[in-house]
Amino acid sequence: MTLTATSPAARRTVGSRADDVRRALSAVMDPELDEPITDLGFVRSVAIDEAAVEVHLRLPTSFCSPNFAYLMASDSKDVLTALPWTRRVVVQLDDHHDSDKINAGLAADAGYRGTFGHEAERDLEELRETFRRKAHTAAMERCLTAWLRAEPDRPLDALGQVVLDDLPRDAQTDALLRRREALGLPLAGTSAVLVDHLGARPDDVPMALRRARSTRISIDGNAHFCRGLLRTRYPGSEDDQVHRSEGAEPADASYDPTFIPLTALTKEHSR
Repeated sequence: MTLTATSPAARRTVGSRADDVRRALSAVMDPELDEPITDLGFVRSVAIDEAAVEVHLRLPTSFCSPNFAYLMASDSKDVLTALPWTRRVVVQLDDHHDSDKINAGLAADAGYRGTFGHEAERDLEELRETFRRKAHTAAMERCLTAWLRAEPDRPLDALGQVVLDDLPRDAQTDALLRRREALGLPLAGTSAVLVDHLGARPDDVPMALRRARSTRISIDGNAHFCRGLLRTRYPGSEDDQVHRSEGAEPADASYDPTFIPLTALTKEHSR
């Protein structure tokens, strides 16, 4: 991510305001990958000129879902507009097949349906809710799988009796609590961990865990795949990516986020 300040006044305060911008953008999540766009490297540049901010976003491909692309761009504009010192906020999505449409809609504050018209098949809030549920399922599976690894002699069915107080106070549990709060699920220590988005316990614990694991693996796999695609498309973007620790398996402990271009491997092989 590049940061520029275009006036002397902006340069005097660019440090603190740049921190404000980054903190604000770190609250914007990729809805499918369940990660901040700042960690994924999707923030291409930030320009600050006194009370004006212009942000450019980039995505792993030109054909990433327009719904997701709009959601991230719109959320970025919202969080930056909410900063107390901003008076003008411009968010631009670069190099996407719907960039012109999305950027025009953002500039006009047209909203999701106003931007896409008849192409907006689903309400934006409905889309958000779908991914809130998936994020909760993945976070729940991570916590329960960690609990099983710590208690290997426990039967699988015992997962149905695990409550929040049984979990360690660590980053995975904190992530689960945030996802539960977003869905309106209870946060009391005696609350069951293995529940659906409505708070209902499953009748078949092993099947529920398998389904949750499938959701988590899909999210984690897509996250690693998209990070690699971004590094391929925008060389140097790996410098803006934060290693994904949440959801990593033990085998990922030695994962090196540094991208090695395929051309380099081809050249090495041909020698």
